[in-house]
This record gives sequence, C-alpha cells and structure tokens, in this order.
Amino acid sequence: MYGVCGCCGALRPRYKRLVDNIFPEDPEDGLVKTNMEKLTFYALSAPEKLDRIGAYLSERLIRDVGRHRYGYVCIAMEALDQLLMACHCQSINLFVESFLKMVAKLLESEKPNLQILGTNSFVKFANIEEDTPSYHRSYDFFVSRFSEMCHSGHEDLEIKTKIRMSGIKGLQGVVRKTVNDELQANIWDPQHMDKIVPSLLFNLQHVEEAESESKAASLGALALAFYQPAVPLKVCIPEGETVMVLGSLGRSPSPLQAPEKEKENPAELAERCLRELLGRAAFGNIKNAIKPVLVHLDNHSLWEPKVFAIRCFKIIMYSIQQLLSHLDANSRSAATVRAGIVEVLSEAAVIAATGSVGPTVLEMFNTLLRQLRLSIDYALTGSYDGAISLGTKIIKEHEERMFQEAVIKTIGSFASTLPTYQRSEVILFTMSKVPLPSLHHPVEMGRTGENRNRLTQIMLLKSLLQVSTGFQCNNMMSALPSNFLDRLLSTALMEDAEIRLFVLEILISFIDRHGNRHKFSTISTLSDISVLKLKVDKCSRQDTIFMKKHSQQLYRHIYLSCKEETNIQKHYEALYGLLALISIELANEEVVVDLIRLVLAVQDVAQVNEENLPVYNRCALYALGAAYLNLISQLTTVPAFCQHIREVIESRKKEAPYMLPEDVFVERPRLSQNIDGVVIELLFRQSNISEVLGGSGYNADRLCLPYIPQLTDEDRLSKRKSIGETISLQVEVESRNSPEKEERVPAEEITYETLKKAIVDSVAVEEQERERRRQVVEKFQKAPFEEIAAHCGARASLLQSKLNQIFEITIRPPPSPSGTITAAYGQPQSHSIPVYEMKFPDLCVY
Repeated sequence: MYGVCGCCGALRPRYKRLVDNIFPEDPEDGLVKTNMEKLTFYALSAPEKLDRIGAYLSERLIRDVGRHRYGYVCIAMEALDQLLMACHCQSINLFVESFLKMVAKLLESEKPNLQILGTNSFVKFANIEEDTPSYHRSYDFFVSRFSEMCHSGHEDLEIKTKIRMSGIKGLQGVVRKTVNDELQANIWDPQHMDKIVPSLLFNLQHVEEAESESKAASLGALALAFYQPAVPLKVCIPEGETVMVLGSLGRSPSPLQAPEKEKENPAELAERCLRELLGRAAFGNIKNAIKPVLVHLDNHSLWEPKVFAIRCFKIIMYSIQQLLSHLDANSRSAATVRAGIVEVLSEAAVIAATGSVGPTVLEMFNTLLRQLRLSIDYALTGSYDGAISLGTKIIKEHEERMFQEAVIKTIGSFASTLPTYQRSEVILFTMSKVPLPSLHHPVEMGRTGENRNRLTQIMLLKSLLQVSTGFQCNNMMSALPSNFLDRLLSTALMEDAEIRLFVLEILISFIDRHGNRHKFSTISTLSDISVLKLKVDKCSRQDTIFMKKHSQQLYRHIYLSCKEETNIQKHYEALYGLLALISIELANEEVVVDLIRLVLAVQDVAQVNEENLPVYNRCALYALGAAYLNLISQLTTVPAFCQHIREVIESRKKEAPYMLPEDVFVERPRLSQNIDGVVIELLFRQSNISEVLGGSGYNADRLCLPYIPQLTDEDRLSKRKSIGETISLQVEVESRNSPEKEERVPAEEITYETLKKAIVDSVAVEEQERERRRQVVEKFQKAPFEEIAAHCGARASLLQSKLNQIFEITIRPPPSPSGTITAAYGQPQSHSIPVYEMKFPDLCVY
C-alpha cells in the first residue's frame, strides 16, 4: 500500500502533499508562501494531524541534512517556525517533540550555520507561551549543547563570536521556557546551573580579549565552509531574511553575518542573561545559582585581581549571604584571596544594604568579625593550624594586616548605608564582641609576644569607629545606651594608649552631630572663636536627661584619662575635642559648671603632681585647660569670665609659654625643665571664676566645690564584675553570721535581675550620698556658729543617752529567782544570789 502511495502522488495523505508543496524545485526560490498558507490552514482545521505534519517535516529535514541540501533545511525550519507561531492547540506537545528533535539535529551538526539556525528557531519557540503543560519534555541536551557553544574556540574570530552569542541566546531561551513552569525540568538543579552559570561567566570574563581581537579581524574574512564553491545555493532563514551562499557575498547576509543594527558583543549579552537568570531566582534557588560563580572565581584565581569578581557581584547584588558563606569556607585560604573576597563583599554590600533586614545584617557583621579574629590568630601563630610544623604554610603578617584592613573597610562601607536603628544594633553587637580584661580570662601571648586580646580589642574598636563615623542620632539615650557606654568606658581606663585613643575617638563620633569635630583638631587659644563657624544647637530635653544620668561617669573617665603617663599629643587633642563637643552638643548651665570644675581639677593634677607625671604631660594638662577655658568662656559670653581667662593666658604668654598649647602641641615642644612652684597669676583660680559666673546666674556654690571623682579605687577589670563580687561576699558573710534556727528563712536567689537591680540601686545610693555630703558642706559653710554648736550639742546628748541605756542594760544585776524584798524606807533590796543560779544573757555565752 505504502509503495503504491509512494509511486502515485495523488494517493498520498493530504498532509504530506501539503508539506511537499511548500518546497520549491529550486531552493533559491525560498518557501512557497501560498502553499505555506494552505498548510497552516489545514493544521488549524485539523489539529489532530499536527503531530504527523511535524513528524514528516522532521523526516525530510533529517534527510536533507544528510544529503547536504541546506537550502531545503532552512525552508523546513522556517515552515516549522510559522506552524509553531500559528497553532496553539492541545496537540501542540506532539508537534513540539518533532520540532525539538529537528533543532537538536541542527545543533549536533558541525556546521556553524546550522547551529545558529537551530538556535534561532529554539529562541522563537522559547518565547511562545503554551496552553497545555508537558510532563515528559527534557532540555538536558539543549543545556549541554548551548553551554558548549558558549565555549566555542573556532579559529575564525567572527564565526566564534556568532557561535558564542547563539549559545548565550539558547541558554536564555532554556531559562525562559522552564523557569516559570513547575511541570518542566527544574532548571535550578545543580546539574544545570553548573553548566549555565560558568558559560555566562566565561563570556563575561573575556570581554577585553574579544574586543581587542575583533578590532584586528577583517570584516571580509568570513569563510562559509558548508557549501560547494561552484554550486549556487540560496538559503532562507527565519523572519524573511534570505541568505545567498555563493562564491560572492553579493546578496543578503548569511546567518553568520549579523544585521548592522546588532552591535552587541558576547559579554554584554552574557551580562544581560545573567541578570535575567538571577532576577528570576527565588529565595530557595539563589544558592544553586551563586555557588557556580564562587567555584568559577576560585578555579580561575580571580579573587586577587578582584576586578572581575566585583563586576560579578555587582550584578548579583542581593546574594550577600552566599558570599559570606564562601568567605567562611575559605577561612584558611591565602590572605590575598580572603582580602579579595572581602573587598568584593564591600562593593556589593553597599548596593544591597538598603534592602537588608536585621538578622541578615547581624549575620554579615558576625561573619566579618569572626574572620577578623581568625586573621589575628593566624598572624600571631604563623599558621592556619595554630602550630608550625613541616609542610605548614607560613603566613605573612603584612598580608594578614592587609586582610584585616579590608575587613574593617567593608564593615564601615556597609554600615554607612544602614538606617539609624540598624546601625545602633550593629554598634551594640560589635561592642559585645570586644573582649574585656577579666581574672577568669588569662592573657594569651602570640608568636610575636603580642597580646591576642589586645589585638582583638584594637581591631574591633577600629571596626566600631568605622561604624560610628557619620552616625546621626537626635537622642543620645538611644545612641549611647547604658550597657554600651559601660563597656566602652571600661576600655577607656586600660593601660594601652592606642585603645584609649580609639575609645575617645568613638565617643567623639557619637557626640558630634553637627560636624564640628574637625574644627577642634588643633588645640589653640583663639581670641575670637567666631572664625571656627561652629554649629551650636540648644540642648534638648533628652540630652539633658542623658547628662543627668551619665555625666559623672563621663567626667570621671575624662579626668582619669588625663592622668595617664602614656598619653601623647593625639590623646590630648582627642580629650580637647571631647570636652569641646560636650560643651556644644550636650551642655546646659549645670554641665558647664561641672566641666569648668573638671578642668580646674585637671590643672590641680598638673600642679600638685601626685602621679609623678613627666614634664610634657604636666605642660600638656596646663595647655589643655587653657584652651578649653578659653573656648567655654567665649561660649558662655560672660565678659568678666572672658576677661579673667584672657588675663591668665596673656600672663602665660609673657612668663610661661610652655603652659599654652601653641608651644606644647607642636612637632618640637618648647618645655621648661622646672615647672614646680608656679605663681598664682599663671593659674586659673576657682574663686575668681565662681565669683564672676555667680553674678551671671550660674551656681556659684557648686563652682566653689572642687571636683572629686565618684569612685577613686574602681577596679579596672570590670565595674559590673566588682559589684557582683561584693554582693556575693555580703551574702556569704551574712550566711555565716546568721544564728542557727529551727526555721531558717530561705536565702534570696542571686539572679541577673538581682544583680541589675543592685547596680541601679548603687547608682541611686551614690547620688543620695553625694547630695547629702554637699548639703553638709554647704551647711557648715553658711550656717551661723550658734546653730552649728546647737546641732553638735544635740547629737552629743543623744549619743550620751544611748550610752547610758546600754550601760544600764549591761551593768544592772539580773532579777532574783525568788523576787525582791522591800527594805526599810520602802527601798527595794536584792538578795545575794549564788553564781551558779544566775541567768546570764546570751551575749556572754560562747
């Protein structure tokens, strides 16, 4: 039957006749349009025949490919494309199978033209939205083949470029076709992503190479290798473009010749495709898309130049979490590699920070701080394993330092883009990681003899300084909460000068809310501070509450910091800046009075010199006091106060210039070897200042009181720890001294809340005690003598009465067992009782 039909065309099935009629006798004539319209109408009228049409077209195409009849191949593909665009019925799936079979046949060919032709058809198919799902279709072959085309190494530059671009377009088509269809093959599986992503990165990486080679290539060097030179052949490609494959290129361009409007190169196309791929990725799939990027950068050693890596992650932007995990995975890689990863993270984090959420932010900082601590350990031990042995990779300290600086820079750049509330969380989180000295944590020494804890403290404080730079917060209670300020000021009293300097700089960054810090970078005694153009704002109610709660704590640490022997010029500049900024940002009348008392106490430290400070330190304290009092006198605008300060400064200029900042805080300080016995005219006198300020409404009584720190013997290890030990000691003593009873009251359990309450109560008690002392001093200074004498007499009589009661109780003999008898004259008389019958009080029993 089939043999007869093959001989007689009239007996063949109608769909075959319609298919045969679209092919002209001469392939140069192209697709027969009228017959193609008939075939399309037939397919739409009888959709059940569509799968047979596809199978027959596929059979003809495979035969034409085998016979090198490439003109008919192009006609068959054009017909398939038109049928796909026109037909959307339930039988389309079977037709698609035939179509994909023909595309795969073209892609398997070694001819570049056929590969490009098959890719173009597949891209058109990928843009079609199918009405019915497909349960068994697979795109594994296309992913592999398109990825292979992306790595084409054809000897001709232009052909190679076209093949690579076709491969990228094919991968883009596969992603578009499968990414939104849950019934299709999961394109996000690692087996697919490990091919797609490296292929895109390969073309993205070779952009410069491709551009340099394309400039050297000739436009007429294209060689068509799949036809006989003497045989004219006309090839039809989709969208009505004709290709004349002949000895001369006098007609329409071939598929290898892109239209003039298409100027895109593989790198640009790969970047666009990668953006689209990551843009379609859901949260659960992004890991599979990012991992091949990291592997590619590792395998090709692209972290050290870091240019390409930065470009990749600027495209990825929001995939910070995967890069953090990769940093942890490479924690034992070379410092240059880790530094490259961190700098890439820095560039990408700035873009992604605006959309970050709390846990993600803290996770990022936690990872960076952990890497910082590991780097410190590596630098100290000299190896990744903590011990140097044969075969151990020796670590270069300068490379680790470079990595540490990169981490700190990344922390700062990421934090600078965060909103205020998130930056506050980061600040508290970072401060909680700073190790504080403790008796329970012995000092560990590294290979170079440096303290591991000290290096960790310095690096974390550097990071904290980066985070706090530019921090703007209207409420100081939120910017410097109690738990943060306590830990920060605990480090301010350490013996290490570098750590103390970092703490001062951090405090300045928080307090400076109007950008006045740089105006106090140089300590001087300006006669007119208006040239500084300071931005001064009225102290808010929240700032007033903050200073009432924490001012004495700040003053104490400033006072003790001034007494350190290891201070250098930078420390005094930071102290001056801190005092000045408190006066501008947080000062009211009470704060101004306390700051003046504080500076006068610092002057007394330099004058009395109980600490045996060097000459430079004493001169620096004199100069610091002069510079600050000159500033605060002009800020208060009290003429008499300003006059007194200027008189002392002028006297120092004539007789003791070594007590002024212009001679002390210079590259070569001009000091005096004998600064003992300074005359009173060269000192700022507390009595004069209290007198002139008292007349202007300031609290003169408070100004007369010398400044004394709250606690003079504070344990430098930890304030919180010392309080906890005190509480536990008291509990222990009370338990030992309590009498043995049958019914003992259960001891109160010591919990965190108990300790917290004890700390808060201790602060309140200190405030009450300080106020009571102030009242006593004020009473003895102002009250009349008669009143004081009467008060002391009353207390003495009260004491005497109490003593009489005690003596009466202890000396009076115990009562008689038989009672008492009445002697003559009505006076009671006690019987003599034997000693063994007496009842002694409990105090006498041992």
